[in-house]
Amino acid sequence: MIVKNEDEKKSLREAGKRLGNILHILSQEAKAGMTSAELNDRALTLIEEGGDSAAFLDYTPHSAKRPFPAALCVSINNEVVHGIPNEKPRTLKDGDIVSLDLGLTHQAFIVDAAVTVAVGKIDEEAKRLLRATSEALEAGIAQAKVGNTIGDISFAIGASIKKSGFAPANELGGHGVGRQVHEEPYIANWGKRGEGEKIVEGMVLALEPIVNEGTSNIKQLSDGYTIVTRDGKRSAHFEHTILVAKEGPEILTA
Repeated sequence: MIVKNEDEKKSLREAGKRLGNILHILSQEAKAGMTSAELNDRALTLIEEGGDSAAFLDYTPHSAKRPFPAALCVSINNEVVHGIPNEKPRTLKDGDIVSLDLGLTHQAFIVDAAVTVAVGKIDEEAKRLLRATSEALEAGIAQAKVGNTIGDISFAIGASIKKSGFAPANELGGHGVGRQVHEEPYIANWGKRGEGEKIVEGMVLALEPIVNEGTSNIKQLSDGYTIVTRDGKRSAHFEHTILVAKEGPEILTA
């Protein structure tokens, strides 16, 4: 169990505010004709202008064979997560849905958030997918309360996804965050009430429902990072870093 003290919470609140603002800007700028590499460059510029650093750039997750080569994960349509934006840049097109996943380090503290945005006019099923994923995140956040368990969060996310008729991506979920990009506990996007670690005040958690239009089945591409749906259907991803406070969950990256 990793909990943060008051000084750490202060730094994390500022980090979250900065990341939330940057993701909002990127969401507004993700238009048809823009490339994934341009979005990555823009993210890096905005982070560095604030005197911060990109938490994902050169980060090597467990089991990865090389560091991640970009600041921003850009995952388009059937790309689920961890799309590399700058090695084989892609141009955004009208009708695309694009996940923008970004980590920021401020005063040695890390926050993590993601949003899936519509490029131009998208079809009704894509709108429903985005809405269902966002609602699943809200459901999970509502359960991040002192006295609950991690399983309560997982159950709420999974139940919300199931109600929508979509499917959670296999083996992907949320995590603790703060001093490291990935800290304990792991937070699955489905589970059982009452199971897992007890939630206590001071926990900082990155909750991230990842929802597929078709089946849960996914695979990783040869670049070692990009994960796609096996059936070629679309996927959406929303994430916030939240602080478990005495009064209830506090969204740091709003």
